Amino acid sequence: MNDSHDPRDVAAVPAQPAELVREYGPFDGDVGGVSFDGRRVWAAIGPRMLAFDPASGETERLLEHAADAGTAFDGTHLYQLAEARIDKIDPATGAVVHSIPAPSQGRDSGMAWADGSLWVGEYRERRIHQVDPHSGRILRSLDSNRFVTGVTWVDHQLWHGVWEGEESELRRIDPDDGTVLERLSLPEGIFVSGLESDGADLFYCGGGGSRKVRALRRPARSDG
Repeated sequence: MNDSHDPRDVAAVPAQPAELVREYGPFDGDVGGVSFDGRRVWAAIGPRMLAFDPASGETERLLEHAADAGTAFDGTHLYQLAEARIDKIDPATGAVVHSIPAPSQGRDSGMAWADGSLWVGEYRERRIHQVDPHSGRILRSLDSNRFVTGVTWVDHQLWHGVWEGEESELRRIDPDDGTVLERLSLPEGIFVSGLESDGADLFYCGGGGSRKVRALRRPARSDG
């Protein structure tokens, strides 16, 4: 990391507005994590995980599994933060096929999968960790200047949500040093817990205590 530059300094990066497209829910628990398996959106709602059709909003699956925070999908399996561990889950059966320790042992927030690694937000420590999904070993850590909530990858870009006090936004950061490259402001009163991209121009955002998931459209993509 370049010591002459603080990657958490976001003043020089103006925020662009994200457009609220749709709301889903309310569900029967606070939304702490969100993922997308290419067809359904998964939401972590405390004692269970649910999957809904983003076109109809109808719930299609329920898995009885502790779901305290972030959720991720590697193309075959789901990963779920459950207190001090991360469980790898067969979505067809709900069976846990592997578990690793969570980076901060119960203080973690969002989670995403990219290129063979899990990327896990550590909420109050304002960090994102790249984690080996087999051993739980932390491979690198990136700092933020706000509480970190959801984490997602889209088009080889690392995004995360921040939520502190009455302020919440989405940020694209450099995965090597954490430098903030792009910021999206949210409509008034909307806060982000879990975060996932649909692989195109939508972000699915968990709404915490609102018990909702919201689809937000990002502006035209930046090539920076």
